Amino acid sequence: MRKIISFMHMSLDGFVAGPNGEMNWIKIDQEIFNHVDTRISKTDTALYGRTTYQMMENYWPAAGEAPTASKHDIEHSKWYNNAHKIVLSKTMKGAELANTTIIRDNLTDRINEIKQSGDDGSEEILLFGSPTATHSLIQQNLIDGYWLFVNPIILGQGIPLFVDIKDKIKLKLLTSRQFTNGVTALDYTVDTQ
Repeated sequence: MRKIISFMHMSLDGFVAGPNGEMNWIKIDQEIFNHVDTRISKTDTALYGRTTYQMMENYWPAAGEAPTASKHDIEHSKWYNNAHKIVLSKTMKGAELANTTIIRDNLTDRINEIKQSGDDGSEEILLFGSPTATHSLIQQNLIDGYWLFVNPIILGQGIPLFVDIKDKIKLKLLTSRQFTNGVTALDYTVDTQ
């Protein structure tokens, strides 16, 4: 069965975006891109909330073709165009979206069907950003792990990663890595024991 891994940048005080959705505080560079690209290349499925999906769709399909495209832009654009995209949205229409599944209702059943359909060798479905979708999946106990990039900043306010947690979620640290720009990647699995 495939696992859903929440991939998120966050501040030291647990925010994934500023009060108005700002993400200009996130530190990214080639060292982080290389680290992320290695893991992303092992999956063929991405999960998004509507807002994040629309941001991605506005940039990544053609990003690799731009004259100033970086190595990361070229590689991630190719991956994005080939990846199956799952979008959680009650309002989005999607009959015309190639290689995209929209989940509007029956969240738990639909996600569990997708998790069990992993016959392609890909073990993970990466949930990119998407704090509202992440909150919904946490409430339904559908997230199997967290791949967090903790940025060296305290925002004081913003959109938190964790809200309205009813029961404790025990985590087991699998790996950690500190980058030269001060970001620390923490890879956790949900400890079901």
